[in-house]
Amino acid sequence: QVQLVESGGGLVQVGGSLRLSCAASGLPFSMGWFRQAPGKEREFVAAISRSGGSTDYTDSVKGRFTISRDNTANTVYLQMNSLKPEDTAVYYCAARQDLALGTSPLNYDYWGQGTQVTVSS
Repeated sequence: QVQLVESGGGLVQVGGSLRLSCAASGLPFSMGWFRQAPGKEREFVAAISRSGGSTDYTDSVKGRFTISRDNTANTVYLQMNSLKPEDTAVYYCAARQDLALGTSPLNYDYWGQGTQVTVSS
C-alpha cells in the first residue's frame, strides 16, 4: 500500500512561485500531479518516471512548471513559477505501479489528499 502526503500549497500573487512536495511511502513507479478547480474535472499537470529521466507536462504549464523526484527521500516535487489565476486549484499527487507515464487519472492507483493553490490577481 502506498501513502502520499502533499505539502507546499498556499496563496500567492500572480507571477509568483510555489513548490509542492509529495512524500510517498512504499515504492511507486511513475508519479504525477493533477489539479482540480471548482466545478471542473481533475486534469493532468505533470508526470515523471521512476528514474526521473522521463517527464511529461500538459501544454498550459510547459516552461513554467517543473516536476522532479528524489528517490532517496521518496519525494516528488512540482516547482511552479510564473503562476496565473487559472492555476488556482487543489493539486493532487498520484502514483502508479507501472513504469510508463500516465496522463489520465484512471492510470493511477494511489492518491494524496490534495493541497490548495490559490493565485490572486
